[in-house]
Amino acid sequence: MKKYLYAFKFEVMTTLQYAFNFIGKMFSLFLMIFVFMNLWNFMYDDPSQAINGYTKFQMIWYVSISELIYFITRGRQTCEEISRHIKNGNIAYTINKPYDYVVYTLFTLLGRSFVSSAFYTAFIMIIGSAFTGSLPALTSIELLGVILVFALAITISLLLVIAIGLFSFIFEDSSPMYWIYSKIWLICGTLFPIEFFPVWAQNILKFTPIYVITGPSRLIVNFNAEAFVQTLIAQGIYLVFAFGLCELIYRKGMKKLNVNGG
Repeated sequence: MKKYLYAFKFEVMTTLQYAFNFIGKMFSLFLMIFVFMNLWNFMYDDPSQAINGYTKFQMIWYVSISELIYFITRGRQTCEEISRHIKNGNIAYTINKPYDYVVYTLFTLLGRSFVSSAFYTAFIMIIGSAFTGSLPALTSIELLGVILVFALAITISLLLVIAIGLFSFIFEDSSPMYWIYSKIWLICGTLFPIEFFPVWAQNILKFTPIYVITGPSRLIVNFNAEAFVQTLIAQGIYLVFAFGLCELIYRKGMKKLNVNGG
C-alpha cells in the first residue's frame, strides 16, 4: 500500500509545481458555466419556477458541480495516455513491476485529481455564488455526505476512464469510445439532469454510470437521506464493477501480449 500512497503523493507534488496551468482551464470552465447559465436564464422566466423539480438556482448549481467533476477527471487526456502506452508497448514493462497496474494508475490519477479538485472547487464556489447570489444551504452532516459521494464519483469516473483507455488492447484506439462516453455524459448528466427525461429513460439511466457520477450534483441542490443512501449503494456497486472491469481488460490484454511475444 505504501507504494501506491507514494505514487499519490508524488503526483500531488508534481501537479502543484504546474499550478499555473489551472488558470487557462479555469477560463474554459467559466465559459462553460456562463453558456449554461444563459441557457437556463432563457428557459426560466421566473427564478422561483421549477422545471421537473429544479429551480433556476438548483439548475445552475447542478450544472456547475457536474462540470466540476468532468474537469477534475480530465478523461480525454488520461485515456490518450493509457492508449499511447499500449500502442508503443511501454505497458509491457509493468509486468515485472511490484505493483498492480490498475491500482497504481488509479492512485496516480487521484493525486492529480486531489490538487485539481481544490483549485476547481474553490473557483466553482466563487463563480456559482456570483451567478446565483448564494451557496446551496447544507448542514455540516449533509456537506460531509456530499463530499463522500463526490470523492466516490471522482474515483468511479477515473476507473471508467482507465477501462476505456485499456480497451486499446482490443480496438487499438479507444478515443472514439471516450468521445461517445463524454457526449452521453454531457447530454444525460450535465446539460439535462436525469429527471428531465421520460420515466422509461430515467429507469435506464439509473443503472448507468451517469447516475452515480452525477450523484453529488443532485444531492448538493436537494439533499435528503433516502437519495443519499441510494446514491451511496449505487456507487459502491459501480466502484467494484469498474475496478473489476479494469482488472479484467488489463489481464486479458497482457495475456494477449505474452502469447504474441510482447
